[in-house]
Amino acid sequence: MASVYYPAYPEGVLHPDSEAILRQIAEGNFKPLCKMTPEEARKAFLLDAWLGEPRRDVAVREALAGCVPVRIYAPPGEGPFPILIYFHGGGFVLGNLGEFEPFCTFLAAGARCVVVSVGYRLAPESAFPAAVEDAWEAVCWAASSAGSFAADPARIAVGGDSAGGNLAAVVSLMARDAGGPRLSHQTLICPWVDLSPEADRAASLHLFGDGLWLSAESLGWYRENYLQGLNDGREPRVSPLLAPDLSGLPPALVLLAEFDVLADQGRAYARRLREAGVPVTESCTPGTLHDYVTLPGLFPLAWDAIGQITASLRAAFAS
Repeated sequence: MASVYYPAYPEGVLHPDSEAILRQIAEGNFKPLCKMTPEEARKAFLLDAWLGEPRRDVAVREALAGCVPVRIYAPPGEGPFPILIYFHGGGFVLGNLGEFEPFCTFLAAGARCVVVSVGYRLAPESAFPAAVEDAWEAVCWAASSAGSFAADPARIAVGGDSAGGNLAAVVSLMARDAGGPRLSHQTLICPWVDLSPEADRAASLHLFGDGLWLSAESLGWYRENYLQGLNDGREPRVSPLLAPDLSGLPPALVLLAEFDVLADQGRAYARRLREAGVPVTESCTPGTLHDYVTLPGLFPLAWDAIGQITASLRAAFAS
């Protein structure tokens, strides 16, 4: 039976937590994202209650990766710990280090690794390629400065959600092409890996694009703010799904949400990685909405996905 919120998609059933937040949005008087300025959207992006309470046993400090602000999360105990460089979501326009602090503490504690969360520049003030340049600078800095935060430069992974998943995929390609730093793993959560005009043809965009969570209209707003022109969307540093060669990349965990406009992109990227000989674990959680994994305060089933991420990272670092 089709959902009242996604009538074009008869196969799936929304999880009760997903249905509850959509009902709340439908009953509220919320301004559409495309009608907001970036400043307004940043204030309304995430509610604290959605994020969960951060782990108090994880040490937190701030640093600069060259010119890029980072926040470093270290689990209890003595290092050197492996490193996860994390890029937050928000369509390249929204999000900050503070909003993703709880999630980063969960990853640091669960994976027994240092998490370096990257405060890359946001659009439209800093359009493409600013975020990519900052992401790459953070990766190179983490590899060269690992000793300063009790970390092991031989065990580095990258990860991110949504737009942050894009950056994780892009820097994986850049590290391969530059001959290092060597990356052990990539964690891609509901990744946005194709910003080209052709991506608008995806079936999941039409099934879920009129929804109240992440809509096709919102994607267009993000893209217009991030890119200096739509043709930029065909560049592999913008759309890693369009890179001609995905061989030689680190093993990947690709986590998807069933009711997500970006689900088909994530599936396509996982498929192309497998076809290129890259080990891939792909998982799609039924009934869930885009980026639910990062919001355990709103979606308790996110804890299962967080457990999957941390187990995958531990295995990658061990090997």
